[in-house]
Amino acid sequence: MRLPVLAAALALAFATPAVLAAPAGGNGGATHGAAAQSRADIVDTAVGAGQFKTLAAALKAAGLVDTLKGAGPFTVFAPTDAAFAALPKGTVENLLKPENRKQLIAILTYHVVPGRVSATQVAKMDTATTVQGGKVAIAASGDAVTINGARVVSADVAASNGVIHVIDKVLMPQG
Repeated sequence: MRLPVLAAALALAFATPAVLAAPAGGNGGATHGAAAQSRADIVDTAVGAGQFKTLAAALKAAGLVDTLKGAGPFTVFAPTDAAFAALPKGTVENLLKPENRKQLIAILTYHVVPGRVSATQVAKMDTATTVQGGKVAIAASGDAVTINGARVVSADVAASNGVIHVIDKVLMPQG
C-alpha cells in the first residue's frame, strides 16, 4: 500500500514540467494556490521538469516508479537535484546501490503523504504522517512553509494522481 502511494505522489511531481522548471518566486516563498489537475502523473511530471533527475534515478533504483504512476492520490515533497547534491559526498551513490534499497525506499516514502494535500492545507498542519510511517514537522510563517526544516520553494504542482510541493532539502527519517 505504501509503495503505490509513493509512486503516485512522485508521478505527480513529474506531471507538470513547466511549473517545476520555473524558478521560485522573488520572495522565495511557497505558493498557496489550489492545485490544478494535470494529465501527467507524478513521475512523468518530475521527469519532464528537468530538476529532479536524482529523484527519478532514486525512484527507479528503489523500484517505486510504477507505484507513483498509480492512482494515488499522493502528496510528494520533492527534493530538487540541488537538494540531493547538498547531501554529504557519496550519500546518493551509496543509497543507489542495490544493497541499500530498503534504506532508499524508507527515505523516498518519507517524502510522500497519502492523499492530495494542497499547500493551503499543509500550511495549517503541524505534522503529517508519511507513507514511510514517520511524521514530518510542518511550520508556516507568512508565505514560507518548511517541512522538517526544508523550505517549500514551489507548491501545488498538479499531477493526475496527486500534488507536488518542491523542497530544497532531502528529508531523512529518524531511526
